[in-house]
Amino acid sequence: MPIGVDEWVAQHTDRRDAGTGWRRVMYTAEARVGWWPRLAIAVLAGLVFGQLNLNSNIEQVAINALIYAMLSLGLNIAVGWAGQLDLGYVAFFGFGAYGYAVLSSGTTHWAAIVSIPIVFGAAAIFGAAVGLVSLRVSGDYLAIVTLFVGQAFMEVVNNVDTGKLGGVNGLFGLDPIHAFGAQITTPQGYFYFALVVLAVLMGLLHLLDTSRTGRAWRAVREDELAAEAMTIPTGALKIMAIGFAAAVGAVAGTVFAAQQDNVFPTNFTANILILIYACLVLGGAGSIAGAVLGGIVVTVGQQMVSSPADAGYLFYGLILLGLVAKVRPWRKLAAVLVGTVVLGLALNAIVGAIWPSATAGSPGSTGWIGHLVSNWVIVPKDAVGYGNVLYIALIVLVFALTRIREQWRAYLLVPTLYVAACCWESRLIVNPSITAQILIGAILIATMIARPQGLLGTMRVEVM
Repeated sequence: MPIGVDEWVAQHTDRRDAGTGWRRVMYTAEARVGWWPRLAIAVLAGLVFGQLNLNSNIEQVAINALIYAMLSLGLNIAVGWAGQLDLGYVAFFGFGAYGYAVLSSGTTHWAAIVSIPIVFGAAAIFGAAVGLVSLRVSGDYLAIVTLFVGQAFMEVVNNVDTGKLGGVNGLFGLDPIHAFGAQITTPQGYFYFALVVLAVLMGLLHLLDTSRTGRAWRAVREDELAAEAMTIPTGALKIMAIGFAAAVGAVAGTVFAAQQDNVFPTNFTANILILIYACLVLGGAGSIAGAVLGGIVVTVGQQMVSSPADAGYLFYGLILLGLVAKVRPWRKLAAVLVGTVVLGLALNAIVGAIWPSATAGSPGSTGWIGHLVSNWVIVPKDAVGYGNVLYIALIVLVFALTRIREQWRAYLLVPTLYVAACCWESRLIVNPSITAQILIGAILIATMIARPQGLLGTMRVEVM
């Protein structure tokens, strides 16, 4: 093979593991439908969704989902393609938001068609500068350097209270997206705008991914020393990766700032960075579609946890889905479900007869789910301490499930499911902010165990 020819990386799709069963069916369908038609179908589905005349809360969740999809796409360039662990990525998100606030508000009032490209280019330069400074470090050391960048950005926007940054009070009353005498003023309008921006970014990144630069990024990710031996300019590629990631993250920041009508330093904390990483890891690092799917799933999941009615659908739906996917044969699954129901009814009746106050509380779920589990789970009137004990017991039971022999797991699974339901109804569902983080963490752990490459990530088959 001639020096500098990256045919091995270019042929990575030929070494994908198609899997078996339904995964092979999905793989075959994906191979038959081109990438661009799939993008067109996804955009069409988004346009149809925007025409459903849903309430403003659902529209806001949809807009947030598209913004997090953009952020996940940008992070995917540095982490998923080039293998650069960037922990300062949220600074680029904030850079875009504050850049738009300064250029399209206050005394400037530039049109979005002018300010957004300027923010895009400035963020790319900012990211390239960060990449240049951290060029000689990699792995954990790169993570430390970029984490410092994120913290430095937070210090600047928090403490510079003069001029146009606003300090801890942030900036508010920002101009909406406007150009050529028109402006976007409704949530539906911002949904369509975010959808178009996301589709354009996906198209451009697909072209970049399939280009020689994209293949070279993957070569650097797999083995930087081998890439250097093949005369690939690894230093320039790493700088480009962080620069492109910064530009995409900044575009998401401009959409966020314009739609929210304000920006505050608390919008760009480490918690946001964790959510963005969760989106990418869940969807599948290295996959454009996976990054978008991860952003949508994490955002919608967070919103569902904040609603007692929707949270029940999410919790019990995920448990049922996991049981259907993993418990075989079917008679064992039926036995586990029946055993869990019988155990709950029996314990609720026994405990209620002996100690009535132990079942005097109401489950956290509302609607028909709350009515269904009201005589099944055990919820005392003051359930805080009780819920904390159950949470610890649940962790112990889950750990025990991973250590005992296969033939005993079905027996232990019954009390584990029941303890999980009681803990959920008595403690977790009433603390949505904490529960969202716990639930996302649990979903990530389960996904990494069942599918380490993420929902839409590619499992490569290397030929030795």
